[in-house]
Amino acid sequence: MNDPRFKIAHREAIIGVLLVLINFAIWFGFAYGLGSADPKEYTYIFGFPAWFFYSCIAGTIFMILLIIFVIKVFFKDMPFDDEGGDKS
Repeated sequence: MNDPRFKIAHREAIIGVLLVLINFAIWFGFAYGLGSADPKEYTYIFGFPAWFFYSCIAGTIFMILLIIFVIKVFFKDMPFDDEGGDKS
């Protein structure tokens, strides 16, 4: 099949995997980068350790905004039914 919807779906799947990798890199980087210090040396933001705030709270907010942007800019709305109209 040379349905152009498969090419679009493949591209969008790759974008989805990239978003997951970005999310993991942000979480891992902050959680283990800032969280590997002695707990007595932690800095706190809104009562949370900085590593937790940046990896879990700020990272989640950033990813939500990034996903909204990516969906609006890179994703296409496409029909799921056959283009030929054959309903057999």
